[in-house]
Amino acid sequence: MAAAATDKIVTSLPPSAPAGVFGGHLPQFIRDRIGFLTRQALLGDVSYYKLGPQPVFFVNDPDMIRDMFVVHADKFIKGRALQRSKILLGNGLLTNEGASHLRQRRMIQPAFHRTRIAEYARSMVECGEKMAAAWTDGETLDIDKEMMHLTLQIVGRTLFSSEVSGEVDSVSRAMKTMVESFNFLVLPYSQWLQKLPFGPSGRFREARSTLDGIIYGIINERRRSGEDNGDLLSMLLLAQDEDDGGTMTDEQVRDEALTLFLAGHETTANAMTWTWYVLSQNPEAEAKLHEELDRVLGGREPAFDDLPNLKFTEAVMAESMRLYPPAWAIGRNVVEEHEFGKFTAKPGTLILTSPFVMQRDARFWDDPLEFRPERWETLSVKEATAKFIYFPFGGGVRRCIGESFAWTEGILLIAAIARKWRLRLDPSQKIGLNPQITLRPKFGMKMKIETRN
Repeated sequence: MAAAATDKIVTSLPPSAPAGVFGGHLPQFIRDRIGFLTRQALLGDVSYYKLGPQPVFFVNDPDMIRDMFVVHADKFIKGRALQRSKILLGNGLLTNEGASHLRQRRMIQPAFHRTRIAEYARSMVECGEKMAAAWTDGETLDIDKEMMHLTLQIVGRTLFSSEVSGEVDSVSRAMKTMVESFNFLVLPYSQWLQKLPFGPSGRFREARSTLDGIIYGIINERRRSGEDNGDLLSMLLLAQDEDDGGTMTDEQVRDEALTLFLAGHETTANAMTWTWYVLSQNPEAEAKLHEELDRVLGGREPAFDDLPNLKFTEAVMAESMRLYPPAWAIGRNVVEEHEFGKFTAKPGTLILTSPFVMQRDARFWDDPLEFRPERWETLSVKEATAKFIYFPFGGGVRRCIGESFAWTEGILLIAAIARKWRLRLDPSQKIGLNPQITLRPKFGMKMKIETRN
C-alpha cells in the first residue's frame, strides 16, 4: 500500500488549465506569453501545461525557485530557449553546462572585476553624454531605437575598444533579425524547420553570418597585433585557466564575445526604455530623481565614484526592472527527478519560472503594480534577491556574470540623460509587451524630449 501511495504522488501532475486539441497549451502561450503565465500562477505555486509534446511545470514559489537555482542546481540544465540558442551563441557562458561552464566562468570573471568596470564606466558616460548632447528640445524620438543604438555603442567600445562605427547599421540589423527569428526557432518542431533555406531560418543564418564576419575579423586583427587594449576582448584572448593554464580558441572567444555582445546590448537597452516610460508616468518619482542628480552632480557629468551617492537613481532602475525585467522568464530542463512540493518533475520536463510574474506577486510586494522606487529604501536589492522574490539577473551558479556591469551602466546612463532632459510619452504611443528573448515594448516608445532648464 505504501508503494502504491508513493507511485500515486510521483505520477500526479500539478493543476492545469484546459488544453486545446492540437498542440496542448502552445496556441494559448504563443498568443499571450505573459498573460498565459500570469493565469498559470493563479492555479498555485506549481502548475502544469504542455507546449506541443513538451511537458512544463510553471513554478511561482520563491523557496522552490531557490531550490532549483541554488540547492539542487545539479539536477537541472538550461531550458529549451537557451539550449536552442546554441545555434547563435555556440557554447558561450550563457549556454554552456557543467564543468565546462565553471571553467569558462572562472576564466571570464576577471573581466568584471571592480577595477575593470570602473574603466568601462568612462565609456558608458561618454556615450550617454554624447547622445544627450545630440538631442534637441521638443523633438520626438523612438526611445526604444535610441537606447538600442546607445547600448550598441557602449558594448562596442567596452568589448572591442571600438565604436564599430562603420558597421553599426549592419550590426543593428543583424541583431534585430536574430532576436525576431529566435522567437520562431525556440518553438516545438523548429529544429526541423530551421533547415529551410527561406523565411525566419534563412534570415537567421544570414544575420549570424554577418555577425560572425565582424567578430572573427576583430579577433583575427587582435591576434595579429597582440595588443592588450584593456577591453573585454583582450581579457578573453589573454584569459588562462588557473588549473591547466589553457587559453580559449578563436571559436570560444567568438562564442563568449557574441554572448556578451547580445547580453550587454539587448537587455540593458530594454531596461533603459522601460525606465524612461515609468518615469514619464510618475512625475513625483521623476522630480525626486532630478533633485538627487542636481544635488550629487551639481551640473557635471556623472562618474563611477558617484555610484554610492546615487541611491534613488539606483532605486529607480531596481523598480523599473521589478516591473519590466528584461529576462521575463527563465527555464531549466530536468535531468534528475526532483520534487516541487507534492509534485515530482521527471527528467525531460521543462521548469519555467518568471521574474515578471514573481516580481508582481501581491504576496510579496505591497501595491505590486505601482512604480514605487521608495520601496528600495527599506528593502535592499541584495535581500530581495536572496529571497528570490526579485531575480532579474537569475540566480545561483548561472546568475548573470555581467550583473555589476549592467547596474553600473544603467545608473550612469539614467544620470547622464536625466540631468539634462525630461522624456514625455507621445500621446499617440500605444504600450504593449513583446516578450521575445527580452521584454521589448511591442509598439516602440515614442517620447518627446524636453529640456530641464
